Amino acid sequence: MGRPSKYPAEFRREALELVRSSPDRTVADIARALGLNEGTLGNWVREERVRAARDADPDAVSESELEELKRLRKRNAQLEIDNQILSKAAAYFARETNR
Repeated sequence: MGRPSKYPAEFRREALELVRSSPDRTVADIARALGLNEGTLGNWVREERVRAARDADPDAVSESELEELKRLRKRNAQLEIDNQILSKAAAYFARETNR
């Protein structure tokens, strides 16, 4: 999990609303006006678009399910590495005991 945002949720909502209500301005212009890094506001806009698309699809995976899926994939990758190590160790010790 990432670190907590230094910007309040209300500020984030208002910044996103400003981006939505100002189609003639770029994200970079709005970020500069708000004293934000362009990348930060761009990430917020992207996340909002992904969330809106996910909310529009009733069959979409929820945010908590996405987090769990991410956690489980990471755990699965670690278990696969552990399994490879154990398989190699078992093969090594099997050779050693046959000597």
